[in-house]
Amino acid sequence: MAEEDDSQKTEDPTARKLSKAREKGQVGTSQEVKSWAILLGAAMGLAVLAPWTMSHIAGYAVGFLQHIEDISVTRGSVPLLMGDVFLELGIVLSPLFAMLLILAFVANVAQTGFLMAPSKLVPSLDKISIIKGVKRMFSLRSVIEFLKGLFKLTVMAFVCFSMTLPWMTDLPVMADHDIMDVLDRIYFVSLSIAAGAVMVMFVVAVLDFSYQKFEFTKSMRMSRQEVKDEHKDTEGDPHVKARIRKIRTERAQQRMMANVPNADVVITNPTHFAVALEYKMENMQAPKLVAKGVDSLALKIREVAEENEVPIVENPPLARALYAAVELDEEIPVEHYQAVAEIIGYIMRLKGK
Repeated sequence: MAEEDDSQKTEDPTARKLSKAREKGQVGTSQEVKSWAILLGAAMGLAVLAPWTMSHIAGYAVGFLQHIEDISVTRGSVPLLMGDVFLELGIVLSPLFAMLLILAFVANVAQTGFLMAPSKLVPSLDKISIIKGVKRMFSLRSVIEFLKGLFKLTVMAFVCFSMTLPWMTDLPVMADHDIMDVLDRIYFVSLSIAAGAVMVMFVVAVLDFSYQKFEFTKSMRMSRQEVKDEHKDTEGDPHVKARIRKIRTERAQQRMMANVPNADVVITNPTHFAVALEYKMENMQAPKLVAKGVDSLALKIREVAEENEVPIVENPPLARALYAAVELDEEIPVEHYQAVAEIIGYIMRLKGK
C-alpha cells in the first residue's frame, strides 16, 4: 500500500508544504558540507595558526622544563598543575576551535538559511524506539549512507597516500637533518595532505548536497489529491466561497436599496435598466449614482421609488449609458451633465423648485 501511495505522488511539493516542513525542521541538508567546512577550517588552522600555536606551546614547555626543579609534586599540587596545563592549551587552541564552530554554523545556515525548529527539541518515543531504530539502521538510506562513507574514506585514503608517497624518499636522510628541518618538512607534507583532503571533500560535499536536495524534494512529493486538498484549504471550499459571495451581494443590494428613498430621480429603460440619482445642490458638484440594477433588481428599484414617491423618468439611452459608465456612489461623468441636468430641472419644475 505504501508503494502504491508513493507511486501516486507525482506532483512537486507546494510552497505551503515546504513551509510547514521547514517549521518542523524538515529540510534537505548535507552532513558532508559541514564536514568539508570543518576540514577546511582545520586546514586553514594548520596553515595559519599552527606556527603560532606550536611556538606558544613550545615556549610554555621550555619555561616548564626550565623550572621543573621548583615544582612540588604532591597529591594536592598535581591536579592544580594539570589544570594549569589544560587551561593554557585551551587558551592556545581556542582560536582554532572558534573558527571550526563558526565555519560549521555558516555551512549549515548556507544550506537552509537561519532556521529555528523548537519541535525538534520535543521528546518523542519514536526517537528512542528500538524497533524503529533497527528499521532505520537496516533501511535503504542507511545502506546508501554506509556505502557513501566507505567510498569517501577509500578516496580520501588513496589521495592522501598518493600525495604522501613522493615524500617517502626523504625518510632515509631525515636522520642527518636538524630537528627544525624535519619539523618543517613534516609541516609542509601535512599542508599538502590537508589541501588534497579539502579538495576531495569539496567534490564529495557538492555531490552529496545535490543528492540530499533531490531526495528531500522526492520525499516531499504530493499526489494530485493532496494538491487539490491543499488548494481547497488555502483558497477555501468553492461552495463556501460562492455562498459568501452571495451573502455579500445580498447585503450590498440591501444597502443600495436603502439609498433609493433618498434619490431625486430614477431613470429607467423602462423595464431592463434602472439607475437612481441623488443631487443636493448645496453640497454636491454633480449628481451621484446611489443605486443601479437590471431586470429584477431594476424592478425592485422602481418599486421602492414608487413607494417613496421618487420621480421615475424613462430615458433608455441615458439609463443604459449611466449603468455602464458609473459605479455606486460615484458622480456622473461630464459627458452626461446636460442630459441629467435637463431631467433634474424638469423634476424641480414639477416640484415647484
